[in-house]
Amino acid sequence: MTVTCFIRYEIDPFGRQAFEEYARNWGQAIPRCGADLIGYFAPHEGSATTAYGVYNIENLAAYEAYRARLAADPAGKANYEFARREKFILKEDRIFLKLASVPHGKVIQP
Repeated sequence: MTVTCFIRYEIDPFGRQAFEEYARNWGQAIPRCGADLIGYFAPHEGSATTAYGVYNIENLAAYEAYRARLAADPAGKANYEFARREKFILKEDRIFLKLASVPHGKVIQP
């Protein structure tokens, strides 16, 4: 069963450009390390401090192996260091969800 990881970030409102760079950096490393990246989403309207990262992974065991590969990946290491050094991420929360609305668009007759 595929699970989707939603990462909710609280970012420094003056660090939006740094977060966007951080997000672009993951665009290559995450897929290379084994997750299906849906995308990173930065503030546009409304809150200036809430951002998201979303990707699919086969299961939680695959997630653990993926995290180890990402931590060892040169681009992954550099991006973790960039976020640590620049301190634009104030808080990060992860939740794993499963798709519950399948099949999409199919009309079910009562």
